[in-house]
Amino acid sequence: MKLHVSLILALVVLVLDLVSKRWAESLLIQGQQIPLTDFFNLVLTYNAGAAFSFLSDASGWQRWFFSGIAAAASVLIVYLLRKHVAEKLFCWALSLVLGGALGNLWDRISLGHVVDFLDFHLSGYHWPAFNVADSAIFVGAMLLIVESFRHKES
Repeated sequence: MKLHVSLILALVVLVLDLVSKRWAESLLIQGQQIPLTDFFNLVLTYNAGAAFSFLSDASGWQRWFFSGIAAAASVLIVYLLRKHVAEKLFCWALSLVLGGALGNLWDRISLGHVVDFLDFHLSGYHWPAFNVADSAIFVGAMLLIVESFRHKES
């Protein structure tokens, strides 16, 4: 896959993430829930930490720590995209991860936290709220796992 195609996919993920977060913020106030189905709500939450609110209650250093990790990962991903242009699934996966990482990085730098608004639940148990960027990172990671099994040598 050509580098520009990978970067366009990452840009599409980034734009969808940012637009959906701003939409959620315009629709909801922090903590408000809008039930859409028996298992899904929209809920506006702010996460100053990492996945599952890891380190969200730290004193603020985590904002720059996680921003640095996301920035370094993004540089590495662009390098890998350039190096592996012939590996289509690998590039699709990395593009999704890149777009998601940049979406959450944008929030961390500009807002000091990540905006989450997708809330899945079952029998009173809620999965931690997440966003489009998190979804793209998850799908990209799953594709990387699939890709790793496709290229195993026997």
